[in-house]
Amino acid sequence: MGTSSYQPKRFAVVGAGPVGAIVAAFLAKGGCDVTLCDVVPSLLEPALDPGILIEGTDTLRAKVARTTTRVDDLIGDPPDVVIVAVKATALPLIASTLEGFVAEGRYVVSWQNGIDTERVLAQHLGAEFVLRAVVNLGCVPLGPARVRIAFHHRPHYIQELDPRSTVAAVGISEVFTACGLDTLHTDQIQHMVWRKAVLNACMNPICAVTGKTMAEIINDPILFHLVDALIKEGVSVARANEFRLGSNFYPYCIDYIRNAGHHKPSMLQDIEAGRRTEVDYINGKIVEYGAQAGVPTPYNTMIRGLVKALEPK
Repeated sequence: MGTSSYQPKRFAVVGAGPVGAIVAAFLAKGGCDVTLCDVVPSLLEPALDPGILIEGTDTLRAKVARTTTRVDDLIGDPPDVVIVAVKATALPLIASTLEGFVAEGRYVVSWQNGIDTERVLAQHLGAEFVLRAVVNLGCVPLGPARVRIAFHHRPHYIQELDPRSTVAAVGISEVFTACGLDTLHTDQIQHMVWRKAVLNACMNPICAVTGKTMAEIINDPILFHLVDALIKEGVSVARANEFRLGSNFYPYCIDYIRNAGHHKPSMLQDIEAGRRTEVDYINGKIVEYGAQAGVPTPYNTMIRGLVKALEPK
């Protein structure tokens, strides 16, 4: 048993894409009661039987307890925790649907990429019921309920938005850790969100626009110059807004992306699949916070525009 008095047993995961499938599989394997929710029925069927299959850096198969295509179904028989693992673009819709779910002892976790995703949830649900996580893994969908984890940099991190929910955040992190998704409670989540977003903002959109993998970008001197400019611009915006990235952040970024290999990041996966991307919550947020602090963001403005031009209208 963990140290927190809050030890949730019942979870719902909203979003059966690669990130949602991974968290659902680990929780189910760890003995939790898991409901997987997605609007696409074909993603859900194999999660019940034969189960979600995870391969790559971690290998496991696990069956969820039940599935649903309607978030509303979670309100009739509510779990303890809802984990939101949809693309950030779907957040306003999901947030409004979950308004009937939150109550004493029930929480919603933003288990997503991007800046301010938790704020969208908190606007609808109230800060007391919302937690934010930073997830440190890269994954590739191989098919419905089948995912390859390309890299898994443990631990993940979680934090409450309101001090009244600290016990819950600690309890959820302990359950995740016990299930093999090592997660630590932190009081530095905003700084971590920005560290990850600046990293995502430099590689993801350039891969999306060029169709190249991370390794191909790194090995192309002209494209690498653009990556370099995006990192520096993101760092300037973060520091102007007093987010702490750490003194060695630039070399850390370069080292991290050099080791990414022939991975197609999620933004390129979205463009190839004809889906909307999360560019507004990554580069778009850097532009927004740049304007707020009076820092010009020509590179982020340009690359965001190019990604938006490739998105389905």
